[in-house]
Amino acid sequence: MTNERANDAHGSLYHVASNDARAELIDVSGVDAKSMAEINAIMGALGRLRETERLLMDESQRFMKLGETDMRALHFLMVSENRGVLVTPGALAAQIGISAASTTKLLDRLERGGHVVRHPHPSDRRALTLTVTPETRRAATMSVGRQQARRFYAAARLTSAEREAVARFLDDMAHELLEGSREWHESQVER
Repeated sequence: MTNERANDAHGSLYHVASNDARAELIDVSGVDAKSMAEINAIMGALGRLRETERLLMDESQRFMKLGETDMRALHFLMVSENRGVLVTPGALAAQIGISAASTTKLLDRLERGGHVVRHPHPSDRRALTLTVTPETRRAATMSVGRQQARRFYAAARLTSAEREAVARFLDDMAHELLEGSREWHESQVER
């Protein structure tokens, strides 16, 4: 199968008609054929991006021998270190959305694996701060970081107006997804 045909087959997986054949979810009555084709192209591109991100995450997790939460924690710690921000276990828990008990287990696992180090907080003797080991930072930067940094080049190839439109679209889509999630959750609670 050619790459173009693979993209078409994969893209149609996300077409509106493929996912809402009975028109139960989306009212497309005011959408002309050209607009629908453009919308389907966007949905296909988003699907390909999602699949690519999933593939890269899976490869990175295998390479680093870590799970998704572990990778999210290391990413947050590395970005915080880059910004000169101290991270406590509580701040890490809040960022990745896990309980204090789960954070302790996570940090024990990452520390045993040689990925993080706990340090006394410089101004609060009751608290700890967390850092990524140089070996893990190097491995993550050369694998995951290098791949993810390539997003910059795609964004840099856009014009200023295109970047503004893409950012607005992605923010709007995130808002719509969250709003839909809230509506669904509320409908389940009412039952």
